[in-house]
Amino acid sequence: MPIPTAPTDAPRNSPNDPPWGLPAAFGGWVISVILIIVLPGITLLPYLLTLDPPITDNTAMVEFAQTDKTAIFLQVLAIIPAHLLTLLFAWIVITKGRKFSFRQTLGWESGGVRWWHYVAILAGFLTIASIVGHYVPEQENDLIRILRSSRATVYLVVFMATFTAPIVEEVVYRGLLYSAIQRAAGVPIAFLVVTLMFALVHVPQYYPSYSTIFLLTLLSVTLTGLRVRSKNLWPCIVLHMVFNGLQSVMILIETNTANPPSIDPSGIFFWLIK
Repeated sequence: MPIPTAPTDAPRNSPNDPPWGLPAAFGGWVISVILIIVLPGITLLPYLLTLDPPITDNTAMVEFAQTDKTAIFLQVLAIIPAHLLTLLFAWIVITKGRKFSFRQTLGWESGGVRWWHYVAILAGFLTIASIVGHYVPEQENDLIRILRSSRATVYLVVFMATFTAPIVEEVVYRGLLYSAIQRAAGVPIAFLVVTLMFALVHVPQYYPSYSTIFLLTLLSVTLTGLRVRSKNLWPCIVLHMVFNGLQSVMILIETNTANPPSIDPSGIFFWLIK
């Protein structure tokens, strides 16, 4: 009696053999970037319309958006719906309209990664970050100016950096993008492309702080390497959330006594929000 075999056209639904291709993966990435760029401006518009006298000059409008604490808060607040809409699109692509399991397809297992692996990775990374920060201190950048604007903005950034940004970024970069590129071009190409894309998309936020950009790239290498090693997305999300959570605690401690918040650039390695 012949042994039954799985059909060759069985649907793909595993982390390294996903049911989506390169167009959907890069489409998800493009949508995530567009939402981050467009939604803050849309959210800010009603506030601008209430100003008396109104701001009509483009240069003055840009300066107002970068300096007024309410304007800054509204723009940061807009990142939350941007994250939610990005996750919604990713869910549609990953599940193929509820045909597949979101978690199973992305890889919601430990993949052999234990708690002490996270501790060792974090300890090594923070040691390197301390050395880099000592010799090449962080420079003024957009994120530091945002954190100095108001305590409400600090709390909002802390929430997003710890809870929403790690999930969204890992789903997009080491979920959608890595899985599709890995299947189409192999692990080395996927590792290189995803690592660089994740780092480059954050450069405008941290420029000209070269030490922060270097450390951000190092973290991207670490997270993508963890995805390769574990063959699952879950360890990347855990490490990303723990790392951002530690940074958030440091920021809260530093800003707890000052009003407006006082941020020392040399005390921040970097934050991973878009």
